[in-house]
Amino acid sequence: QVQLVESGGGLVQAGGSLTLSCAASGRTFSSAYVMGWFRQAPGKEREFVAAIRWSGGSTKYADSVKGRFTISRDNAKNTVYLQMNSLKPEDTAVYYCAAGPVFTSTPRPYDYWGQGTQVTVSS
Repeated sequence: QVQLVESGGGLVQAGGSLTLSCAASGRTFSSAYVMGWFRQAPGKEREFVAAIRWSGGSTKYADSVKGRFTISRDNAKNTVYLQMNSLKPEDTAVYYCAAGPVFTSTPRPYDYWGQGTQVTVSS
């Protein structure tokens, strides 16, 4: 059984920073696996934020966060991070960590999901 556990969410003022963590346990992902971050604001669909390959570290970002957010991973700790800088009120959402076999911004191919962590950015 795979578990993804997010942490690091909270309340921050606009312009501030937060770092989210996603710890994976229960199995060792193959090097081909991909870790992604998605977010969902109230009344909106879940949207892609960023993704990274376990092997090689290739990354991709949503245009809305490019230049402000950085995704990284620590393979030894089975943990993925999302460093969020210059936060805006529109970044307010529940942030979810996900794992899957396809390097994509589409939620469907991701097999495993965390429970989510709330990020609230005040203006």
